[in-house]
Amino acid sequence: MSTPPRLVATDLDGTVVRSDGSISARTAAAFARIEQAGAHFVLVTGRPPRLMGPIAEAFGPHGTAICSNGAFSYDMRSREVVAEYAIDTVTLAETARRLRVAVPGIGLAVEHANEIVGDELYEAGDWDTGVTVERPGEDKLWSRPAPKLIGRHPVLSADELLALAAPAIGGLVTVYHSNGLRLVEAVASDVSKAHALSRLVDTLHIKAAEVAAFGDMPNDLPMLEWAGASYAVANAHPSVLGMVDQVIASNDDDGVARIIEQLFPLPGRR
Repeated sequence: MSTPPRLVATDLDGTVVRSDGSISARTAAAFARIEQAGAHFVLVTGRPPRLMGPIAEAFGPHGTAICSNGAFSYDMRSREVVAEYAIDTVTLAETARRLRVAVPGIGLAVEHANEIVGDELYEAGDWDTGVTVERPGEDKLWSRPAPKLIGRHPVLSADELLALAAPAIGGLVTVYHSNGLRLVEAVASDVSKAHALSRLVDTLHIKAAEVAAFGDMPNDLPMLEWAGASYAVANAHPSVLGMVDQVIASNDDDGVARIIEQLFPLPGRR
């Protein structure tokens, strides 16, 4: 970008969150520069709202976060969900049926803002730590709109799951994966990180061309394609590395912070 962006949008895990789960002081300081310069930043993540507490503590109570890949808008000041965009119950049940046919042995669950409900095959993962996966039975499992449907398989990788799931349910929902942990995810057909950002920038009177976006996984692709400038950390998925404007240093090497420092230099250091 020849001029600093008016808004910076970044994924969290694998992009600014380090492999050990920490956010460096350099990264927090770099993001503080954005608001000091009169611009905006938005955290755009696959995390559900219940996992945003440590992030709010690291970055401070600033602005809005987009959670669960666009299914929630989350106020970082009040730490409350302010909007939800969910898969309706009819589409949810049909999506689950098709997934089970396309991927035998898959376990399915619905991730709400503060709880998870799953079938008997669903295997809890790292992000499910600290919450009990409720197993209400098949009749009740699909009885509420779903912000995010998640499926985990005993042996298939995330790439393998996505290859099977996309042809089966891609016409019903937005299907993607955000990590390599045997997990495939789905949100409503009109939900993605790009959709959520588009709604937000409209309220701020900012154009997509004035946005810089950072990411690392396939669920970031719509956002990276939409933004005026796109960056992938060096540890990103191959599909992401191949389409961005610039590949930067990894999450463990504070790659995003380094670019923000260049985009928003301190006074007297241009």
